[in-house]
Amino acid sequence: MEAGVPAGGGEEAKPWDQDELVRLMDVRQAGPGRYTAPAYGPAERNVVEAGQLIGGAVVAAAKEIPAQRVTSATMIFSRAARHDEEIGVELDVPHRGRTYSTVQARAVQDGKLRASGLILMGADAEDVAGSSAPMPDVPGPGTLRPLELPGMVVAGREIRVVDDAYDFDPSRVGPPELFVWTRFGDAPPAGYLHAALMTQSTTHWTIAAALRPHAGYSEAMAHKTISTGISKITVAYHADVDVTRWLLYSNRVVYTGRGTTQGEGRVHGEDGTLVASYSVQGMIRPLTVSSPVSGTTL
Repeated sequence: MEAGVPAGGGEEAKPWDQDELVRLMDVRQAGPGRYTAPAYGPAERNVVEAGQLIGGAVVAAAKEIPAQRVTSATMIFSRAARHDEEIGVELDVPHRGRTYSTVQARAVQDGKLRASGLILMGADAEDVAGSSAPMPDVPGPGTLRPLELPGMVVAGREIRVVDDAYDFDPSRVGPPELFVWTRFGDAPPAGYLHAALMTQSTTHWTIAAALRPHAGYSEAMAHKTISTGISKITVAYHADVDVTRWLLYSNRVVYTGRGTTQGEGRVHGEDGTLVASYSVQGMIRPLTVSSPVSGTTL
């Protein structure tokens, strides 16, 4: 969403920038196991994206168990959350161990469940063995044009898409995959905020990749003539991440049908380090007034 766009209630929407993304996901403790994510305010489309919700849950878990790191996070997005009201993040810790801890997370707004998840925390250990999937052989960010499509502009964040494949032109078709480079201009003050910013982008690309092979459809139709959103995501965190350095998101869709799409993704650093991997289940359905939408594209 861009600055100056009229919001749904007639107010001018605030600009999206890196500081605002960090503010929204850097949840504040409001009691034992309870955290609060602030409201964004007026928005053209008053729906909080899925990546922001799971990013906030990752931050909450990291603050709840600071001696361990988040090793994986899963979240199901059951009901849309709104930008114009704060969101509660409620945590339960059914198991707190020396090696691993289990955190159950719920995002709540107006007393209603919006999303629920499970986060695995773990203590680091020396490698017994080590290997990882290689980075795809794609052009580097220095050879690509910045992505500046409406709705994708966040001040302080750069996005460059291989082959300009994130395209609103419904006549352009390609394989069900997207390779996207991103980086942020400023380093947030904590490692879990780097992880949250990295996580926030994992939900951006699956729907667009799923629509690429189908002439007559594009991401530009989302929330206008087709109903799209993220239903579930699982992210595994493999290495510490620095979001001020280029990250390559490799997104491949393995199935689209029956109103759903399933994608697989990996995040590599520019040096080839595998930072994270993820799987995303999305929704692609005919647009109806009652269709639940749990995520939007930023």
